[in-house]
Amino acid sequence: MKKNTLCTLVAGMFLAAPVFAQTTVEVKINASEGKKLVSPYIYGKNGCVENSSYSGSLLPKEEKEIGLCREAGLRFARLNEGNNSTKYNWKARLGSHPDWYNNVYSHDWTEAVNRLNDHMPDVQAMFGFQLSGYAAKTTAYNFNDYSYNNSSWWEGVNQNLAGGGEPNETGTKAKVEGDYSLYLTEWPADSTVALLDYWKKEKGFDMSKLQYWSMDNEPEIWSGTHDDLPLKFTAEEFIEKYIEVAKKARALYPDIKLCGPVTANEWQWFKFNDEVLTIDGRYYCWLEYFIKRIADEQKASGVRLLDVFDLHWYPQDKSFKSQMGLHRVFFDEDYLYTSANGLATINGGWDVSYHEMIFARVNEWLDKHFGEGHGITLGLTETAFPSDDPNMVSLMYAGFLGTFMENGVELFSPWTWKVGMWETLHLFSRYSKEYNVSAASSDIKTLSAYTTVNAANDSMTIIFVNRSENDPTEVQLDIENFNVGNGVFKKYELSDLPKSETFVSHENNALKVGYAKVEGNKTSLTLPAKSITALVLSSEATGLQDEAQVTATIEPYPNPTTGSVYMANYDGTVTSVEVYDAVGQCVYRLNGCEAMADIRIDLSSCSTGVYYAKVYTKFGCVAKQIILKK
Repeated sequence: MKKNTLCTLVAGMFLAAPVFAQTTVEVKINASEGKKLVSPYIYGKNGCVENSSYSGSLLPKEEKEIGLCREAGLRFARLNEGNNSTKYNWKARLGSHPDWYNNVYSHDWTEAVNRLNDHMPDVQAMFGFQLSGYAAKTTAYNFNDYSYNNSSWWEGVNQNLAGGGEPNETGTKAKVEGDYSLYLTEWPADSTVALLDYWKKEKGFDMSKLQYWSMDNEPEIWSGTHDDLPLKFTAEEFIEKYIEVAKKARALYPDIKLCGPVTANEWQWFKFNDEVLTIDGRYYCWLEYFIKRIADEQKASGVRLLDVFDLHWYPQDKSFKSQMGLHRVFFDEDYLYTSANGLATINGGWDVSYHEMIFARVNEWLDKHFGEGHGITLGLTETAFPSDDPNMVSLMYAGFLGTFMENGVELFSPWTWKVGMWETLHLFSRYSKEYNVSAASSDIKTLSAYTTVNAANDSMTIIFVNRSENDPTEVQLDIENFNVGNGVFKKYELSDLPKSETFVSHENNALKVGYAKVEGNKTSLTLPAKSITALVLSSEATGLQDEAQVTATIEPYPNPTTGSVYMANYDGTVTSVEVYDAVGQCVYRLNGCEAMADIRIDLSSCSTGVYYAKVYTKFGCVAKQIILKK
């Protein structure tokens, strides 16, 4: 008798298993539509090597971080440190920290490159140019924060106390402002771009690994973050500085990738301070104003001034529904983002609107002002996911990665790194292929299917992101224009992540390995709630031709037994086990078997006799007889 028939017969004797509500989603893949090259630089983060003085050996924390980066498949590291880069002096190797009294500390970007070259030579790095006109020059006038409060954080850490300032214990502004001229020096465009020549000619660095350069950082909020500087903090002042540095940088390094305007957050996407920005009497929101001004100057000068349109975003959404929709904010014209705020000012007044679609808008503005075929791509080089639940963080991060794969985004580097992100980065970077192709879901709110193929179009990975909050989702998958070999293929699942970090390496992580049987380019999958699953397919059938070859290893031993029996669990094939006596009463149940290499069933408290085990696998049910003797 066939095993599946036996399982059906035995199941008739058993108590009914619990039934869960399930959503059924149809997914259609078309490998000949929507084909786009996936940028490897969406697999990025801020930091990964220290900028402190190089001692010749790695610090333990740094060594661990580098190991995780390598194992997870990191391809891009933004190393300019955000706000701390605006007043960086590469010659003196000093930076002024706006979030810590403007004190000046040692930072060494050159040694950061050395460490990257030594330990992660295949990773593309991003540094930045200083556009404010000022840079750190000495540590001699630092505020003595250790003497003040043992260098503890308090609400006054943003007071301007370097340079002889006096702290105000109850306010945000210092009693006496420090004198910036004591700890800063003038830093013109020639000084900031000279780093390119120093690295290329004196240090001999491979500049093809140092292509991406931030055009400073979040200028719209300099009036707060860098209010020690004697600047007017206007949009036009910033743009003039931007153009001067961009031209000089391009002259020194023609293949450079200039990334701007490095905008702070959603409000600043549309407003530069409180300015009313107009050109020839027409109002422009900040991002379109920047694009038009740079485009006009590029046309007039013939010098390419922008390569990657770079934004920052720090959403604060707290509800499950809102968090699960954040990936749709970038391109989805149908998505209503109710947390939109700055968007209401897009026309100069206050017009409430929730159709954010910020990257779609940016693409339209780029086409309009630069002309089609401009070659300017998109990047998000800072963000943080508004949750500490690793499963929620993982889902949000996966949504961003998948959306950026689908739409050709070039750069992505989250600022804050939380539990769940190493696992997600590893799943996408290690298992995705080179080209994104079309994937349509019948329920985009619940399920996305981010799909990639290799150049030869004989290997495919589909990453399902199931945003169902409580119930499993049944997926009916249909693939066109890609011939999947009939057989059993591996899938890798992230679900039920604990609060502590689980990712150690490519071999040691939280991925649950399972299988899916594909016939005629179709299969069905049951995906757990709040899960991410990568199904890896090829045009050739796998060595596991059908489930019988997998379930053949599922045999209880010793059998007969006097107490416990064991079952080898082939790559996590078994998901749960139920044992029933001869009258159909459940006497033993074991869940979560995917993580068990060897399953133990303890029947020592049962009476002698014949028992039947219902073994649930990735393919269905297998029935096994167990004889218990005393």
